[in-house]
Amino acid sequence: MNIVELIQRKRDGKTLNENEINFIISEYTQKRIPDYQMSAFLMAGFIKGFSKKETSSLTKSMLYSGRVLDFNHIEGKKVDKHSTGGVGDKTSLIIAPIVACAGVYVPMISGRGLGHTGGTLDKLESIPGFRTDLSLKKFESLLKKNKTALIGQTKEIAPADKLIYALRDVTATVESIPLITASIMSKKLAEGIDGLVLDVKTGSGAFMKKQSDSEQLAESLVNTAKSFGKNCVAIISDMNQPLGNYIGNWLEVLESIEVLRDGKKNDLTELSLILAGIMIYLGDKAKSINEGIEKAIRILKSGEAFEKFIQIVKSQGGDVDLILNPDDYPKSKFSFELKSEKRCYLSKVDTYEVGMAALELGAGRLKKEDKIDYKAGIKFFPKIGSEIKKDEVIYQLFTDNPNALEIAKTRLFKALKFSETKTSKKHLIKKIIN
Repeated sequence: MNIVELIQRKRDGKTLNENEINFIISEYTQKRIPDYQMSAFLMAGFIKGFSKKETSSLTKSMLYSGRVLDFNHIEGKKVDKHSTGGVGDKTSLIIAPIVACAGVYVPMISGRGLGHTGGTLDKLESIPGFRTDLSLKKFESLLKKNKTALIGQTKEIAPADKLIYALRDVTATVESIPLITASIMSKKLAEGIDGLVLDVKTGSGAFMKKQSDSEQLAESLVNTAKSFGKNCVAIISDMNQPLGNYIGNWLEVLESIEVLRDGKKNDLTELSLILAGIMIYLGDKAKSINEGIEKAIRILKSGEAFEKFIQIVKSQGGDVDLILNPDDYPKSKFSFELKSEKRCYLSKVDTYEVGMAALELGAGRLKKEDKIDYKAGIKFFPKIGSEIKKDEVIYQLFTDNPNALEIAKTRLFKALKFSETKTSKKHLIKKIIN
C-alpha cells in the first residue's frame, strides 16, 4: 500500500477499509511513516470525518498495536474512569484512592496534557520522584498490593495511541469524535477492565463545546465499550468554568490533597464523589449508584482515601513528605494577584482561554518537545453566579517566566465577564448515558 495514496483518498472523503487503516497504524507505530505524513492523514480525517466502520478499525488497530492485559486471575472487578479533558480536572487523583478503598481494583493508564487541558501523568509527575513509566509487571504488582496504580502508556500498551496522542496535541486535530473514541478506547480496553465510567465534558473549556456533540461522543464511547463486552456509564459534565479552583500540575495535586485530607468542598469534590460512586457500583461493591456515592462520601470523610493516596505516592517512588507538607514545595519566581475593584458577580467564563493562560504560564506544552513548569498555573476562586466582594481575590498567577504574566493577564481579561446583578449558577451534571 502507498501512504500518499491513502492520505489522498481520505482527503477526498473516501472510506478506507480495515486493512488500509491497519497498514497506516502499524507502519506509523513502527516508524516507517514519518510524523508529517501521519499529521496529513489525521488532518484529512479530521476535516472529512471517519465512518463508524473506520472508527471501529482505528480503535481495534490501536488496541492491538500492543499488549492487551488480562487480570482475570485477580479476583474482583476492575473498573476505570476516563475524562475527555477539561481545565482543572484532577478527579483521577481523588477517585482512584476512594474507589480502591471500597475494594474495587482501579488500573489507570492515563495520558498527558492535550491542547488547553491538563493530563493526569503531568500532574502526578509534578510530585518529585513519582514514576509513571512502570513496567507492566510492576503495574500488576502494585494493582494487587494497593488495588490501584496509575501509569502512562507504555511501549507495550496501545503504543500507536501514545504516538498519535502526542501528534494530535500539536497539529490541531484533537476535536474529532472518531479520533477521540479510538484514542480513549484503545487505552481503556487494553487495561483488562470489566467496567468503565466516562466523564464527557461540554462547554467552553471542553473539546466538545455543544452538549449535543458531547452526547454524540458519549454514545460513541459507550457503544464501543459495550461492543467489546464492557459495562459502561457516561456522564455529561459542565466545563463552562474550571473544575475546582486550581489549574496547573502541582497546584492540582495540592487541591486534591485539600479534598482528600482537609475535606474541601466544591464542584471538584462533588464530581469526584459521583464518579467514584458509579465506579463502586460497576465494581459490584454497591447495589445502586446512590449507594456507591454514599459509600464514597463515607470513605472520604474517614480519611482512608488520603492514606491510600499516600500509599500510592510512596509505592510509585514519590516524595511523601511533600504530600504531608505541601507548603514545602518550591515556589514560582513570579506571581500576580487580581483583586476586584467593586462588588460584582461572575457571569461568564471562556474556560478555553483560562486553560491557554495556564499553558502560557508554563503549565502545558505549546510544542511537542516543550518542558512543563510543574509549579506554574492559576488559582481561580469565583464560580459563575457567585458574589465577588470589593478587594476579594479573583485569581492568582504563578510562573518562572515574567513575560508570560502579561500574556496570561490578557487572555484572562478576555475570558472573564462580570455583572452587577446576580447570574444563574451552572448545573454540574448535564446528563447520564447508560
